[in-house]
Amino acid sequence: MTDIIHLLPDAVANQIAAGEVVQRPASAVKELLENAIDAGADKIQLVIKDAGKALIQIIDNGCGMSVTDARMCFERHATSKVKKAEDLFAIRTMGFRGEAMASIAAIAQVEMKTRRHEDEIGTCITIEGAQVINQEPVATSPGTQIAIKNLFFNTPARRNFLKSNPVEMRHIIDEFQRIALAHPAVFFSLHHDGVEIYNLPKGNLKQRIVHLFGNNYNERLVPVEEDTTIINLKGFIGKPAFAKKTRGEQFFFVNNRFIKDPYLNHAVSSAFDDLLPDDSYPLYVLFIEIDPAKIDVNVHPTKTEIKYLDEKSIYAILKSAVKRSIGRYNISPTLDFDQETGFSNMITQKAVEDIVPPSISFNPDFNPFTSDNKEVGLGYTTSPRNYEAKPSTKNWGSLYEVTQQPVVEQTSFYADDAALETKQKQYMQLHNRYIVSQIKSGLMVIDQQMAHERILYERFLVHLEDRKGASQQSLFPQTITLNANDFELAKSLLDDIKSLGFDVREFGKNTLVVEGIPVDLGSSNINETQLFEQLIEGFKNSQQELKLNKRDSLARSLAKNSAIKAGTALSQEEMNTLIDELFGCKTPNFSVTGKPIIQTITLAELDKKFEK
Repeated sequence: MTDIIHLLPDAVANQIAAGEVVQRPASAVKELLENAIDAGADKIQLVIKDAGKALIQIIDNGCGMSVTDARMCFERHATSKVKKAEDLFAIRTMGFRGEAMASIAAIAQVEMKTRRHEDEIGTCITIEGAQVINQEPVATSPGTQIAIKNLFFNTPARRNFLKSNPVEMRHIIDEFQRIALAHPAVFFSLHHDGVEIYNLPKGNLKQRIVHLFGNNYNERLVPVEEDTTIINLKGFIGKPAFAKKTRGEQFFFVNNRFIKDPYLNHAVSSAFDDLLPDDSYPLYVLFIEIDPAKIDVNVHPTKTEIKYLDEKSIYAILKSAVKRSIGRYNISPTLDFDQETGFSNMITQKAVEDIVPPSISFNPDFNPFTSDNKEVGLGYTTSPRNYEAKPSTKNWGSLYEVTQQPVVEQTSFYADDAALETKQKQYMQLHNRYIVSQIKSGLMVIDQQMAHERILYERFLVHLEDRKGASQQSLFPQTITLNANDFELAKSLLDDIKSLGFDVREFGKNTLVVEGIPVDLGSSNINETQLFEQLIEGFKNSQQELKLNKRDSLARSLAKNSAIKAGTALSQEEMNTLIDELFGCKTPNFSVTGKPIIQTITLAELDKKFEK
């Protein structure tokens, strides 16, 4: 029998490795940005076309490479960051495995230009599918320029699994934000299809957060800092008032490397206990400095998971440091009688003595039936020069018109109650939260908020299907500026948002103009800006938690944010309309989240409660 085990060709081995390292365009962006950081660059430009499917280009001013290094960097397991096994336990660089460049070159067309600062001329290398097509000297600026074209051109199955351009671009922006947050002293820029999305100047961490997420974040940040023998912790947390319903603004960095760690995330969340509802997530950007010998970063191909030598101590330090910052900057509500100013304006004893009781002055000789008084009686006219009063005879004939009016026969309020009930059902509102009605078997109780959510949800689904959602024009159009990630999401949903009844269009960089809202929401007190932001936030929450399709998530989000809330007083007519529309729904008994909308209490249950 012949031998059946053999070595794989390099091209096949590289494509297998690429499946782990380069899963989508954002993976290639991450690897190239990390290489630019490791090269010591303080200016990095990222250029994207067609969401990375057509072009990913990185331009940096790092140390550059020699002719030999430029060729070697595309070989598997070729790296300048690890020389012996012990180096794996003292890693300070972003990359160390030497697989990224070889994996990218195996599934794309790559062109690299590089030059060291001390050299007069650089090197240009062109590679397609792990095969070197051309290598020649070239005049170029110091540093490295890498252009990745036609990603997955030789693996069409992988390319077919890529998502739409807005979705892939959002993943690229996520990776860009993480690298930019970890290195605020480096200039970054990002261009997509000729449009500048980010231009981040050098600065400190707080400035970088504001430049990435918007100027309104400046007032939301609270500093955190703690130095111990185990770790050094620094960064910012967000105030509880600005917590969001979706994750996405939680960043952990260990030795400047972005990581995902549910255990440490729980430490921060527990520090916000009693300050946030269960479904809200605070902003935090926290950096942990720790001895590399006490962690292992060689756990996962994406290098976003880390093993700690003493994670329980790190958990305790992190939780206590966040709690201390919350208390130090008076985020949580406190009651301090030594500082309370509400009692400082109390009335003193001297002030009580100075109070003068009110007095009433009147004329005891006043007679309304005499003509020489100084007052004006009802039914009299007066002259401005003298106070002689005369009876007014104007419209005297109208006094007798009342006798000419036909007598209206009054009906009893209680007459024919059965006919009244069949004509219009009478409901009672309980605590402005529930609608109560009498039924044959007892009582029916309806949650008004969940009922309205169900009505709007089914109505919006119809609009999304027939694309005929009517719009109510706003008197003053509202301009909404979103962060780059949410703007890309909004662009991908624009057609469906318009079919709901929104009149919205793009208006420059990361900006939208809302000129109308759905007619169904015309009586809503929420302004257009707040309503649209809540729509995007709710959509992200539905996508993350429930994995719903796009249209279902949109309808669910808009219905939840625009429905009447508990505590809203309703008139009898509004309650009748609400109940009629609820029972006209396909699923009137259950809310959008699957909870019961209607509860019944039978007479037998009531009788049982009154048993002695």
